[in-house]
Amino acid sequence: MAKVAVIGAGLAGSEAAYKIVNEGFSVDLYEMRPVKTTPAHRTEKFAELVCSNSLGGKEITTGAGLLKEEMKLLDSLIVKTAEEFNVPAGGALAVDREKFSQKITEILENHPNINVIREEVKKIPEGYDVVIIATGPLTSEDLSKEIQKLTGAEHLYFYDAIAPTVDAETVDFSKGFWGDRYSKGEGDYFNCVLTEEEYERFYEELLKGEQVPLKDFERAVFFEGCLPIEEIARRGKQTLLFGPMKPVGLVDPKTGKQPFAVVQLRKENKEGTLLSMVGFQTKLKYPEQKRIFRFIPALKDATFVRLGSIHRNTFIQSQKVLKPTLQMKDKPNILFAGQITGVEGYAASAATGILAGINAARMLKGEEPVVPPETTMLGGLVRYITEPKEELQPMNPNFALLPDLKGKKIKDKRKRKLLKAERALKDMKKFVNELNKEKVG
Repeated sequence: MAKVAVIGAGLAGSEAAYKIVNEGFSVDLYEMRPVKTTPAHRTEKFAELVCSNSLGGKEITTGAGLLKEEMKLLDSLIVKTAEEFNVPAGGALAVDREKFSQKITEILENHPNINVIREEVKKIPEGYDVVIIATGPLTSEDLSKEIQKLTGAEHLYFYDAIAPTVDAETVDFSKGFWGDRYSKGEGDYFNCVLTEEEYERFYEELLKGEQVPLKDFERAVFFEGCLPIEEIARRGKQTLLFGPMKPVGLVDPKTGKQPFAVVQLRKENKEGTLLSMVGFQTKLKYPEQKRIFRFIPALKDATFVRLGSIHRNTFIQSQKVLKPTLQMKDKPNILFAGQITGVEGYAASAATGILAGINAARMLKGEEPVVPPETTMLGGLVRYITEPKEELQPMNPNFALLPDLKGKKIKDKRKRKLLKAERALKDMKKFVNELNKEKVG
């Protein structure tokens, strides 16, 4: 019998299985399709791309582009195959999705050390030394219940309600103030101030904004208590002023008075390089979000590193239950990988699969699991999803996850990203070399 079970043959599960067998171990790879399918999948193939056919930017000055370069250094099956079947898409790595998933399926099904089991997993399988759960955002109901038992019911979410996140460097801090309601806390929120006139303009634009239509299987989301900002606005002009934009308990130090309206920004990481818009989950189309939210004076020139959304998405509160190695804190022989960990995007999902595969193989060899350096995009991402925070909402790869450069501050944003990317790739090469030395040793 195989020593490792990988549950789910999406991007993360495919990478994990591939990595483990290349370390000389055998894998039972479970995939429920076509026995049981999901509302989003159309085939029974592995690593099916259910949304876009793009794996994001190619340039190393983009979060996804840098992450893919790191993945190449880690011998990524997904990136290698994507490059083989790429289609022209400007600066993005897009693929012929049929040929892409067909090739991944053939490689894994034909591997002598991979035993593919086409059945729905309803309970965490027993008898394995290591289990990797990589079941994705549309995990089946029975397995979701098992994961709830495993992680604690309060640590498994079925919908994400993502508010936009901005790069703190692009916020105009002269258009607001730091402070908590009723002066409680240590001033962790930045309050973007709006006058009555500015609020009315923002409100009008919000009502006009184009929305993303909900898919049928997502409709229950609005009953989960995470109403989109535009839905709240439709209930009347004053509703936002008693909801996410309420000024009560806040005093603007410049005027000594309560502002007419505020939009609160909350730190998303310890360094404060990422700020999220509190209560601004939304179904607005991405270009509309940028256009409308820039009517908030402090965000006039803001760079949005993540835009808002609400959709069906099964994911765990990784910061409560996982180590940065992707092992469970209290059951280290169980690892999670992919979108279920709270990462967002194809590249991030696949990359966590690689790390889970590396660590599964290391555990079988009696070696300590590893985490890439914090200066790498993969290292920054797994630290972000597992570092302490009240609530985790999914995060995509972006440069605000990386520590600042040492020494002189560089004003040119592209140059700064390039230097961070070069540092990341240098550190990832060193990390990979150390892993390879251990193999030889």
